[in-house]
Amino acid sequence: MLVRRAGLAATMSDYLVKAIEATENIDVRLRTTVVDGDGVGRLQGLVLREDVTGRVETFAAAALFVLIGATPHTDWLPSSIDRDDRGFIFTGQDLPSDQPGQLVPARAPLPLETSVPGVFAVGDVRHGSVKRVASAVGEGSVSIRSVHHYLSPLV
Repeated sequence: MLVRRAGLAATMSDYLVKAIEATENIDVRLRTTVVDGDGVGRLQGLVLREDVTGRVETFAAAALFVLIGATPHTDWLPSSIDRDDRGFIFTGQDLPSDQPGQLVPARAPLPLETSVPGVFAVGDVRHGSVKRVASAVGEGSVSIRSVHHYLSPLV
């Protein structure tokens, strides 16, 4: 688990902090930021920077779940992923259709698909989301169907 801050307590309920600390297979890395992603055709790695030391490392990763709170912190994403004026990512039918330079697939966007075909966003980072953990988890599971649909002509 990556945390940009010095600790979890400032932004998380005490019971959640205790549950995380008690879970052996959760490694919490404080003051660490995702600075880049890597992969060919899919996510294969994340580039992380420890903010105190400046040390940069690349780790294998097949997925990334971002808990953002009230601010999306999506400025690290490429400009080809359309966002609203607050930085939340447009997906599916919420994608603006009148923006110049927008990537438009030759089909309607799939549910939870961003302006980049084959790239999906779920949870709090999405424009119009309800900002609840259960919704984010549900959207994550729903997105699997869209990913399969997107990949089906490619295999």
